[in-house]
Amino acid sequence: MGMSLLSRAHLFFQGKVSGETALRRSQGAWLLAAVALTIVPHLPYLPGWTIASCALLLCWRGWRLWRGKNAPTRWLLLPLSIAAAVGVRISYGYFLGKAPGLTLLVMLLSLKLLETRDMRDIRAVVLLCFFLQFGIFFNDQSPPAAIMALIAALAALGGQISFTDPASGTRARLKTSALLLAQGLPFMVVLFLLFPRVISPLWGVPHDASATTGLSDVMTPGSISELALSDALAFTAAFDGPPPPPALRYWRGPVLNDFDGRSWRLRLRAFRDLPDYTPSGRRFGYRLMLEPHQQHWLPVLDYPAGPVQGVRFSRDFQAVSRVPVSGRTQFNFVSFPDIQVGVNEETWEISLARNLPGDGNPRARVLAAGLRADTPGQSVQRILAWLTAAGFIYTLQPPLLDADSIDFFLFETRMGFCEHFAGAFVFLARAAGVPARVVTGYQGGYINPVDGAMIVRQSDAHAWAEVWLAGRGWVRVDPTARVAPQRIAGGLADSLRTGDTLPLMLRPEFSWLRQLRYRWEALNNEWNRMVIAYDEARQYDLLEKFGLNAFSLSKLFPAIIITTVLLMAMLYFWAQRARNGGDPLDQAWARFSSRLARHGLARQSAEGPLDYGRRLAAARPAEAETLTAICQRYARLRYRPPASREEIRALARAIAALRLEKDRIPHA
Repeated sequence: MGMSLLSRAHLFFQGKVSGETALRRSQGAWLLAAVALTIVPHLPYLPGWTIASCALLLCWRGWRLWRGKNAPTRWLLLPLSIAAAVGVRISYGYFLGKAPGLTLLVMLLSLKLLETRDMRDIRAVVLLCFFLQFGIFFNDQSPPAAIMALIAALAALGGQISFTDPASGTRARLKTSALLLAQGLPFMVVLFLLFPRVISPLWGVPHDASATTGLSDVMTPGSISELALSDALAFTAAFDGPPPPPALRYWRGPVLNDFDGRSWRLRLRAFRDLPDYTPSGRRFGYRLMLEPHQQHWLPVLDYPAGPVQGVRFSRDFQAVSRVPVSGRTQFNFVSFPDIQVGVNEETWEISLARNLPGDGNPRARVLAAGLRADTPGQSVQRILAWLTAAGFIYTLQPPLLDADSIDFFLFETRMGFCEHFAGAFVFLARAAGVPARVVTGYQGGYINPVDGAMIVRQSDAHAWAEVWLAGRGWVRVDPTARVAPQRIAGGLADSLRTGDTLPLMLRPEFSWLRQLRYRWEALNNEWNRMVIAYDEARQYDLLEKFGLNAFSLSKLFPAIIITTVLLMAMLYFWAQRARNGGDPLDQAWARFSSRLARHGLARQSAEGPLDYGRRLAAARPAEAETLTAICQRYARLRYRPPASREEIRALARAIAALRLEKDRIPHA
């Protein structure tokens, strides 16, 4: 008959196993599948030598299993383990960190599977699988990662069950594994909703914060054009109402003030909780879901209002997070693009915005002197007119520049990307006496037709300028829009010259693939909003709805304990009911026996159905034929090959139609 699901689950937690400890092929196959499925999601983050080593170790274990050979001697595994640790140390240069830790665990899991001999080894393999299934979320929190972790957990549980219940088949093991996972699901939900949020990542050690993606606080010729070739997601924005038109989609990032002759750099600033202006004019509210870039700056539409939890504002209207953005993070902003900012700017701030190195780029200085006009506004217009008429080419593949990069770009190559135009314009403006600075960030973004969210990618990275004009404050000037106006109206793909390399998804021939990506991005955006962005603030809002408005650990932990106890009680009573209920055939037989027991003819504990039928026929001659037929039918269905559902229903209908006299008959 085999074991019930609850019996298998009971044996799983007890860890009981038959006396045979040698791995059968089917049992070893379950463990191999569990380990392989656990390692696969980690492959993009592992060194090449680790991938090759794990593949060889798994193949070696599979070959020995197929040939019926035992695990290799432990004296061979010891030097392999030492070699794995040395390889990790050489690859990363350190042990304490997310990447080397996971890599070492992947190697140890493969080696542990190779030496598996007894039940203790099996438990160690399964537990290592569970830990690494959790560890994939250190690198990837997407829905596919969650699905892969779930499938791997199912295989790991099946591997354990293959030893606790060797007689079970593949389908039974999968059912038991699914049952165990389903029983743990309510506890997972409770802990996810109620357990205190961790502000910093558990793996946030100094070595893990070194990698960055996206814009930085330094801009050199070619830095943004290289970034624009990336199709990686930068952030998504979901607006409360209609999104802003393309001309207003300037997402402000690092503001660069200092120029050393080649690179523009961020100047250290003081920060405040509220920006130095009063909101007015058009209003755009939006929810920003930012991809991790390990820095503090946040891309926001000009000009953000405050306060925003966890966000501060600089004097040059940057929004910065109090902690580095080391994971997908959600912020709620409101921006007012029509505000005049910096009208009453400090004199020293204006003076700093005119600074240039003492020498270098002499031809650009001469040009700026010739374009200088009576007012700063007129000077700006003359510079823009010169850039428009000079025949510049907007391209993602600009040539390299000499030491005097501004001169070489303006008078020699005349080919560049947005950082070339923004940097050259600010240099000319400062040389003409106009306070100016470079602003980097993103420009544009497209609306996903599936969910209406705005998607902004690294290919939308952009640089523009701001000039300070008396009575108007800081005013945006985008010299790229003069050279390639279609860049602002239509995006990157519409503005480049023929033959320039485009990111894969911007190429016309892949329009069908873009449609698929729209649907995937909508799903991923909802996952990020509901799961990944569930932070302390959203948890606080949820607790308020349940009356826990004075948030404290002293209230939260009792709530977790009470909810967990209630869930455990519900699962216990459900398990007891399932154990007592049996399968549909047993349930029908139990109803029949119970009815006869009420008439004084209870079935004895060791009495079979045929013997019971004969006793019933002797005790109740009037219903003897019907009672005997029911008992014989049950015996036939129970002890022959598995009964069909229709046969069980027919027996249940016969039992329900049975009519017994009400007088009680003593035992025969």
